[in-house]
Amino acid sequence: MGASGPRRGPGPPDGGWGWAVLGACFVITGFAYGFPKAVSVFFRALMRDFGAGYSDTAWVSSIMLAMLYGTGPVSSILVTRFGCRPVMLVGGLLASAGMILASFATRLLELYLTAGVLTGLGLALNFQPSLIMLGLYFERRRPLANGLAAAGSPVFLSALSPLGQLLLERFGWRGGFLLLGGLLLHCCACGAVMRPPPGSGPRPRRDSAGDAPGEAEADREGLRLREEAPPGGRTRRRLLDVAVCTDRAFAVYVVTKFLMALGLFVPAILLVNYAKDAGVPDSEAAFLLSIVGFVDIVARPACGALAGLARLRPHVAYLFSLALMANGLTDLSSARARSYGALVAFCIAFGLSYGMVGALQFEVLMAAVGAPRFPSALGLVLLLEAVAVLIGPPSAGRLVDALKNYEIIFYLAGSEVALAGVFMAVATKCCQRRSQDAPASPGTEGGASDTEDAEAEVDSEALPTSAAEPGGLEALEALSPGTAPSEAEGEAERGLDSESV
Repeated sequence: MGASGPRRGPGPPDGGWGWAVLGACFVITGFAYGFPKAVSVFFRALMRDFGAGYSDTAWVSSIMLAMLYGTGPVSSILVTRFGCRPVMLVGGLLASAGMILASFATRLLELYLTAGVLTGLGLALNFQPSLIMLGLYFERRRPLANGLAAAGSPVFLSALSPLGQLLLERFGWRGGFLLLGGLLLHCCACGAVMRPPPGSGPRPRRDSAGDAPGEAEADREGLRLREEAPPGGRTRRRLLDVAVCTDRAFAVYVVTKFLMALGLFVPAILLVNYAKDAGVPDSEAAFLLSIVGFVDIVARPACGALAGLARLRPHVAYLFSLALMANGLTDLSSARARSYGALVAFCIAFGLSYGMVGALQFEVLMAAVGAPRFPSALGLVLLLEAVAVLIGPPSAGRLVDALKNYEIIFYLAGSEVALAGVFMAVATKCCQRRSQDAPASPGTEGGASDTEDAEAEVDSEALPTSAAEPGGLEALEALSPGTAPSEAEGEAERGLDSESV
């Protein structure tokens, strides 16, 4: 302990090993969002071998996506219990095993259980922990980091689809599944990179020798991502913090996400068939999705860098709502587009706004709930988004079959996304006004944040027996997060005086 008293632990490094974590998160995001769509290139071969229809075969991708979104709370619990790295290593093995076992399938049901359930669960156990770890390594540059990581989705989608087609032509669908299973083992390598950042806790304690223990505190409410637990140390942790649902900012984000998910993905799904219905040749219609992907690749990191600017960072929620409204208005204005030039213009505008939404969605959630509650919040959001995804696109497909009219679908999808943007902006403004009108509570005086008031509770077994022992001041700070350093020193000195008496 220096003469200046106890010091707060260092914050997120915003660089260093964090760039390796960002690279791993880029790969994981690409696999999570690109792999379920890339598998669709094998559908015709599966339909021929199993004698099934397109809708039955498409359930493979649907189940994979449902597992990716719907198992969010399970992933949150496992991360809280075991940490990010072990969960990602197991997830990589499950994702790989699912595709390898699927290469031996003799029935569609076996494909549902292997490629759908097992691989989808493995991708989910990689996706969520990677985002959590990214938030631990980046604070000042977090919007840029989120934008760069989100760019993995269009990049991998552009690469995996041609790769899948090549594997199908060379080795058949069974050989393609087997090789893709081997490719998914890269998730394990990405998981091994997820080393907890040193001193990620708000007030790291020190052992009797004065050295920092091999423990990285990642959550002030009890979530600890650690390499080694201290001997005899034990913490009380909430495996899934459902209390985050009472947070107004989180409630606003959840409603926005649900409305957004109802219509955001519909135009991209129906775009090719819509163009063909307008008389566009097949090859040119397929190229429209490539235009969306190329614009998306540029838009995500650019928007992340823009959101990281000092003037825009505090208003990232409004930037997100602007991206949603732009996407919804793009759908509405292009509902009657028939010429190829008009469709290309729609793809450019849609790719730009879609990339902005993808780059900002998790940054807004991190800013709304804070890093300590982000794992639980992300799991609950993904679960609700799974419900919306299972409602929106299938309902749009049924309406197209019934009405034989794509124009109405674009109007509905655009209205839902635009409504989500308007709701986000209005509700955020109302929450800010209420926060400004509310009197400051004693616990928030002196600039203490809400997350600082939610310090993790630590069992008495994990604390020094006396404040006079090495690390005693840090223990006092952990017990009383609102206590100023000078007060903590005074309490320690009084403890020393009482013992000497």
